[in-house]
This record gives sequence, C-alpha cells and structure tokens, in this order.
Amino acid sequence: MSAETPVLSAIVLVPDRLASVETTLAALSAQDIADRMELVFVTPVNDLALDPARTARFMRTTTVVTTEWRSTSASRTAGIRAATGPIVAMVEDHCFPTPGWASALVKAHEQPWAGVGPTILNANPKSLVSWVNLAIEYGPWLHPVERGAVSHIPGHNSSYKRERLLEYGEGLEQIFEAESILHWDLQRRGYKVAMEPEARSRHQNFAQFWPSIGLRFHGGRQFAANRAESWSGVKRLAFAGGSAILPFLRTARTMNHMRRAAPRRAGPGFIATLFVLLVFDALGEALGYATGRGQSVERLNDLEFNRRRFTAIGDEVATS
Repeated sequence: MSAETPVLSAIVLVPDRLASVETTLAALSAQDIADRMELVFVTPVNDLALDPARTARFMRTTTVVTTEWRSTSASRTAGIRAATGPIVAMVEDHCFPTPGWASALVKAHEQPWAGVGPTILNANPKSLVSWVNLAIEYGPWLHPVERGAVSHIPGHNSSYKRERLLEYGEGLEQIFEAESILHWDLQRRGYKVAMEPEARSRHQNFAQFWPSIGLRFHGGRQFAANRAESWSGVKRLAFAGGSAILPFLRTARTMNHMRRAAPRRAGPGFIATLFVLLVFDALGEALGYATGRGQSVERLNDLEFNRRRFTAIGDEVATS
C-alpha cells in the first residue's frame, strides 16, 4: 500500500449541517490512527463550511455532494465509490466509535474477511425504550461478543474491504439497503464476515415510544421488500402470512441476547415494550412481502438523522 493511501476510509453522512455530526467527528478524531485515515463526508449541502482545524488530524478529507439523498443506501454507495482506502467503514451520525476502534478494524481486516463488525454499546442507556430499540437492531452484537465469523454484522456501522463491495457494480445501492441481505450474499459468493470485539462503538437509540413504532414498521417493511425482490408472488404471500409468528420468535431471541449482555435491563417492562414494537416490525414485514417497500425508504431516511429529536430528557449521550 502506498504511503499516500489511507488504511481506512470512514464514511459519514451529513444531512444538513456539519454540527449534526460533531460528536461523531470528535470520536473519529480521537482514533490513534486518525493520521492514516480518510474522512468521507456525503451530503446534499453544496458547502459544509469545513473548519480545517477540525479535520487536521486526518490524512485526507473528501466531500461528496450528492443530489441522490433519497436513501441512506444511495448516499453510502456514493461514499464507497469516492473512497480511496482499501477498507471502508460506515459511521452513523448517531454512532460514536470508541478509542482503538479504527486500529482494531484494520488489524482484523488483515484476515480475508469481506466485512468486519464492531461490538455495540448503548450511547443513551437510561431509557428503557432506548434499550429495547438497541436490542432489536443490534442484539447479537451487544458487548461483549466473541471474535470470529458470524452470519451477519451490525448494519450501518460495519467495515468492508472496498473491492468486495465494488464487485456488485450498479447493484450495490440496492443490496446495501438491507445489509443483512448483503452479508448473506457475500457468503453465498464464498466470502465471510466477522466480529471484532476490540472495535467498539456507542449507538444512540430512539428513546421515545411513539416514534419507535414508525421506525420499527418502516424498517421491517424495507427489509422484507429487499429480501423478496426476486421472489414469486406465492412465496411473498406465504412469508407475509408467516410474519404473524415473528413477534414471538424475535422476542425470545432478543431476550437471550439481553440476558447475555445486559441482564439487569431485561425485566417485565422491557419484555412488554419489546413485544409491542416487534408486532409493528412484523406488520411492516408482512406489508413489505405482500406489496413492496412503498414509501418506507423515504420515511426511514427522514427518521435516521438528527436522532436527538427522539431521545428522552436526561438520557444524555455517553461517548466515553
């Protein structure tokens, strides 16, 4: 690798103003190999008014201005194509890598893994709803986890060998909409994905109940629509009907993850809230299988950013 080539490109989506990713930028700046990293901002804003002092630690900073802000998948794909590092790491505006995250990912990628995921911590841990949403989205990867191959890694927050993603060509944007499907397809192609416990990131979660319903419903619908893209009508309807059992299956599975990672949080109130939100997730899946994605991509794109709108009073973001 050339001395002019970054070892890792961190891709950060900026929906409106640089201030919205300030905490994420600070976490990336604190990485011990920041001087060997590339920072790739993807934004619809023509001028982010970057302060050179804020990005001075990085080897390189690239800004991709895109009019294709219809989905996070389209934006991340633009960042992947613009990146110059052999490893691309997705970093959300509401997820904050801890010190040592980048070094651990780079070391893990010395192995032939196509993708490497970090272990996930809770950035706003006081709210019950926050823990429920975190467990639904990231249960298998909640700290602590074991190092090694897994069936899939944390969506929106994992790293990949860039050349493996570019093999998808024009199909990358679509398969990147639901990353579990990408992970399964990589394995179908003969590659593997893995977890690296020394790479850790704190995830900020929805902590208000009513907005969480929309998040779960549209997330479920988008996942099912992408999964069923090439299925027959009969198979779609069969899976739509089968979605009725998902809240029961997923509640049991998620509780196993919580008992491993945060047993004190897994009380009766947690179980009840978990089940209700998983009902809405299953309703979304049923509709996605039966009728497609509808407006879910656009709705999720709106919900995804500026997550402080949906946190609870007093449930501050823990970043250290």
